[in-house]
Amino acid sequence: MNELFWVVMLVLNFLAIMVAFRLWGKTGLFIWIPISVILANIQVTKTVVLFGLEATLGNIVYATSFLATDILSEFFGKRDAMKAVGIGFFSLVVMTVLMNVALYFQSAPSDFVQESLVTIFSLMPRIALGSLVAYLVSQIHDINAFEYWRRKRPGDTWLWLRNNASTMVSQLLDTLLFTLIAFWGVFEGSVLWQIIITTYLLKWVVSALDTPFMYLARRWFNQGKIQKD
Repeated sequence: MNELFWVVMLVLNFLAIMVAFRLWGKTGLFIWIPISVILANIQVTKTVVLFGLEATLGNIVYATSFLATDILSEFFGKRDAMKAVGIGFFSLVVMTVLMNVALYFQSAPSDFVQESLVTIFSLMPRIALGSLVAYLVSQIHDINAFEYWRRKRPGDTWLWLRNNASTMVSQLLDTLLFTLIAFWGVFEGSVLWQIIITTYLLKWVVSALDTPFMYLARRWFNQGKIQKD
């Protein structure tokens, strides 16, 4: 059943990005970036079994953020893509700080969620550190690699190459940095390597499957259906 839910989650993420882009143009993608970063850092605290291997949840929603920055790079330029990365970075820092401050409030006698919040958000500083480092390195690499391939292979014919060549390497960097920083010493070595392998493979699949959505975004943009401001 997990595999079925994985497919459902993937479809919902792609649909959310495309709806946001269709309705609000680059503003919609600016909205999606912090959503994806925050959700991914909450979901990643949960481990699941996918295709017989242990993996962390949150891979899909985070991996789709690369689609958003690639669309920004393609149609609005490197500057707007970097702006989106900055928004995502800021949103993660703010969430981590505010939620950890919230844990210090003394609970009312009727409260029943404090223990759950502690379980999720007390892990956030380490997860957030891993995410921030991995996010900045991988997204900056992705934007610069996308720009490189756009100059080297311009035109709609090579859109698939720009999208995949930049994202797949970036997601490998992201997976290694995040997993080692966030979970080193938390999981046994064998489990840690399973998480690294499955996380990257799942992100690789997401990257390959988002290519048709890049072309759909191109079609909408060429037809003048996307807000350009």
